[in-house]
Amino acid sequence: MDLQAIPWYFYEEETSKFWVHFGLVILGFVLAVITLIAQWVKPAPYGKHESNDGNWGPMIHQRLGHMFSDALPGVLMFILVFVFYGNVKEVLNYIFLGLWLLHYVHRGILHPLLMRYRSKQVAIGITLGGFFPNCLFHFINADFIGNAKYPSNYLYDPRFIIGVIIYIFGYIINRWADSKLRSLREMKGETGNFDSPVTTGNGCTGYYIPYGGFFELISCPNYFGELVEWFGWTVATWSPAGLVWTLFGAATFIPRSWHNHKWYQQMFENYPSNRKALIPWIY
Repeated sequence: MDLQAIPWYFYEEETSKFWVHFGLVILGFVLAVITLIAQWVKPAPYGKHESNDGNWGPMIHQRLGHMFSDALPGVLMFILVFVFYGNVKEVLNYIFLGLWLLHYVHRGILHPLLMRYRSKQVAIGITLGGFFPNCLFHFINADFIGNAKYPSNYLYDPRFIIGVIIYIFGYIINRWADSKLRSLREMKGETGNFDSPVTTGNGCTGYYIPYGGFFELISCPNYFGELVEWFGWTVATWSPAGLVWTLFGAATFIPRSWHNHKWYQQMFENYPSNRKALIPWIY
């Protein structure tokens, strides 16, 4: 099969839309590097690393904050950019739109409604810290899939097929891991064959060691699953937009999984020593 190095037609060079798109892609690469360094030095203060020092502004409801940072750019803005800023509306473009929404309808709407948060509130600075990067990267990807014209036979291209399979595989892992973590939070106050829960320095009680599935190999299969998803997205779209979004995800997940892994090891004396942080058998 003759595979073109670039299987899509996008904006013509020297047009304003061309420079806006690829200028934002370059900005995304820079932001990914900054994020990697910043998250490695100090993890964002939410979840296990939550901080009550007040440096991140007033508190808002956790569910509202989650929906604002994920659903607003990942669902509403994405659809608006795709529909009103995009010029190509063919089968492949709608398939990519469906794959994106498959993740973000759950992540931005269903997950906040179903999740049993340990803290009912989150600092508005944490919410905005997720919202603004999401706006950048989600616009880039909505712009691309709304304007990239693929050949009709790209549905049979190995990149598309393999990418979609990888995406679905990562989606299943991510959903399963989220469900497992949510079920652990139902165990608060229960007795049985569970590890004793720990209480963090912020008074957050009820953390258990998760077991089963990918939790036997890594501490953060939820991050691993999402990273696999976006790698599949990058392969399927074969785009700079997908690549920079995956790199930003890696810049977030790699240091945060390391901090989470170390947190588990410090909190639980019997934490399994064979587990890695993010990537089975490797890291």
